[in-house]
Amino acid sequence: MKEYAYNYSICNQPDEDIFHRQCAALVKHIPGLEPERLLQDVDGTLIQIYHHRRGDLLVWNDMQVGGVYIESDFDIEPYFE
Repeated sequence: MKEYAYNYSICNQPDEDIFHRQCAALVKHIPGLEPERLLQDVDGTLIQIYHHRRGDLLVWNDMQVGGVYIESDFDIEPYFE
């Protein structure tokens, strides 16, 4: 499994609505962010994969871990200031 430089906790419970709103916010605020595909695991976990010139970014609605979080190769905070 790949190690990402940045991890952001969005919610401490899985929440599909928050997951989709977070995905929409990322696309709105990060120019050049390209979605690859939305994956769904057998346990209901959703994973949205994005590619950017600065690296990859994944958004998780993780049923097993229990939360919504982002893993990224680059810092996304400057895009939301």
